[in-house]
Amino acid sequence: MDTLLANPRSSINDLAEAVGINTISVRHHLNNLEADGLVRYEEERHGVGRPRLIYSLTELGLEQYPTRYLQLTDRLLVQLKESLPGEVIEGIFTQMAANLAAKHLRDAQQLPLEGRLKLLQEVLSREGFIVEWEQDGSQYRIREISCPYYHIGQTHPEVCTLDQTLISTLLAIPAEKVQCVLNGDHLCTYLIQSATPPEETK
Repeated sequence: MDTLLANPRSSINDLAEAVGINTISVRHHLNNLEADGLVRYEEERHGVGRPRLIYSLTELGLEQYPTRYLQLTDRLLVQLKESLPGEVIEGIFTQMAANLAAKHLRDAQQLPLEGRLKLLQEVLSREGFIVEWEQDGSQYRIREISCPYYHIGQTHPEVCTLDQTLISTLLAIPAEKVQCVLNGDHLCTYLIQSATPPEETK
């Protein structure tokens, strides 16, 4: 992987020469890395004969190396907050959530509430959240078991606007935040009111 990082688009022969092992061993290592989603290949034609395979790191592979995303995000938000009023910053996060929700609104509008909750769970999962939900009488309780914004949210709580707005927009029901990890709670929890409360048992 170090060799591919320094020499993107390498063939098996290139890698064998660089690391000093035979091509069979290189192919074995590449197969394992490919199975883990760390390496990909593409075919490249080079004259007559079969095309050769050219390898490079995937995005997941690149992320195995030290990054400074949190540091960069923190610096960017500090600079924005020094340059713009607080309501403008919150408006930016709200608009980001609205833009993300807009990609799924047409599908969501055709679903019953629990169908929208399942769609919301899928959308948040792709954003890095682990989410559970359950019905509690006439309400639904949405729990964020993990939040990808936790570390940056400790110094910039405005990021919480993003998932709350996304939840409210996709479900077309205001979401009330009743627990927040930034306030010392175990996890973040939202409540939404069902438009059609369950019938009372006679």
